[in-house]
Amino acid sequence: MDLHDKEMVPGDILPVVIIGNGPSGICLSHLLSGHTPYLSPEAWHPNPLLHGKLSEQPHLPLMEQDLEYLCEGLEGRSSNPVAVLFDSLLLPDSDFGLDHTSPLEWRYEPERAVPHLVLGKGPPGGAWHAMEGSMLTLSLANWMELPGLKLKDWMRDKRRNVRNDRATPAEIASYYQHYVSQMSLGQNFACGTTVTAVTREHGGRDGSPPCWRVSGLQQREGEDLGDGSAVSEEVPFSLLARNVVLATGTHDIPARLGVPGESLPFVCHSFWELEAAISGGELDQSSDPVLVVGAGLTAADAVLAAHHLNTPVYHAFRRSVADPGLIFNQLPKLLYPEYHKVHQMMTQQQHQPTQERTQNLHPDPSSSSPSPPSSSYTGYLSFPRHRVVAFRPDRKCVLESDSGEQTVVRVSKALVLIGSHPNLSFLRDTGRSLGANPDDPISCRRNPIDVDPFTNRVLAADGPGLYAMGPLVGENFVRFLKGGALAIASDLAKRRREEREAAGADRQLDGRGTSRTAAEVLDS
Repeated sequence: MDLHDKEMVPGDILPVVIIGNGPSGICLSHLLSGHTPYLSPEAWHPNPLLHGKLSEQPHLPLMEQDLEYLCEGLEGRSSNPVAVLFDSLLLPDSDFGLDHTSPLEWRYEPERAVPHLVLGKGPPGGAWHAMEGSMLTLSLANWMELPGLKLKDWMRDKRRNVRNDRATPAEIASYYQHYVSQMSLGQNFACGTTVTAVTREHGGRDGSPPCWRVSGLQQREGEDLGDGSAVSEEVPFSLLARNVVLATGTHDIPARLGVPGESLPFVCHSFWELEAAISGGELDQSSDPVLVVGAGLTAADAVLAAHHLNTPVYHAFRRSVADPGLIFNQLPKLLYPEYHKVHQMMTQQQHQPTQERTQNLHPDPSSSSPSPPSSSYTGYLSFPRHRVVAFRPDRKCVLESDSGEQTVVRVSKALVLIGSHPNLSFLRDTGRSLGANPDDPISCRRNPIDVDPFTNRVLAADGPGLYAMGPLVGENFVRFLKGGALAIASDLAKRRREEREAAGADRQLDGRGTSRTAAEVLDS
């Protein structure tokens, strides 16, 4: 959609603008387009308590039911109650490796559709397109699919052999892009857009209601040069919206350690820099070890990539290998065998503390490999509960344990893969005031945006109508971010019903009293 050609009528206010066109924004667009989940008449859910609650009002769509009531007593792998609820309904008992049929049936009800616009820098799929080219694969297990289009079925149509339920990030990105087309959502998507400002506008003296102004730039093809190419230009746009949903993800700005030497050329902050070094022949089994800093899935990918080349690896991370908060302790082993292997390496090949304050792991000058305890995972050594103190120009890194012991290691490259921060530069103070801890920058793991757990309304927003979902509120897995879409769509539907009731009351008062206007309902 070209926002420049779509001239907004002065004073025209869109009901919803979604910033971010990854799986979060796509899923919410699906729900707002009139695709409505109901309990199927023939449905059965393995949780008898939840099934009983759903059966009390089977005629009501899920978005019109009391989500807080339905969430009571449910447990799952997310701290967000609505995420656990929706995941349980879409993939019952999937944590146990079971493949129960969902008790939900989807009906297309266009009368329920809410006009909305989804803004994204690239094509639908968001950051998944930036992952294209990765040689590593991710587990499918239906966890990355969106409602109404089975990922396995789409994969079978796309290629002949689907081995071990695996897919590359490029295929996942293609699936999300196809989903938008398949579900006829494309008219709601404006790609090539960069949002530069989101501000609260107060109501005018002319009676115009308060709302949000979303401003930015859209990339579009300009003058044709006559040789088949065209000049690209950025065209400004400005929209007014009753509600704004933040769904940008957190892959924009790599997190940094903030230690001396972190800007040295051998220190990288992206997995793709490792891939570039591998494809360029910079790393092989004779290289000095690669230092991987971090204990997330991206750090594990880096360990696997280097280990595949027989390049020795040092792996430093702040947590204990037994910490329940470590992502590897939350993933089913059968579904993620590669990551389970990394966790085994982290556990079995640990650095052994010495009495010396500084230890050289290369007593033999002719050797460039680590010297871990004897194990099947040669060429790998983990440093649990360690942090990087400094990087030195001679490619030496100083690691320090919780007890204060320091170890100096020489490396060929250092990969700092400790997560990333979202680019919320379009918000006042980059959105810092919206976090659970307003003194720290927004971070998926350490400081997510603070929202109401059953509506996803941003609690510290400058005004009503601001929502957040996905990684911004701490949901890293696609299977759980869909719950945020349900919470927001449900809250918008509730406010829409209240608006209609208020409008009906206005008509019935006949001047004998007062009632809330539709605008007042929407701004509550």
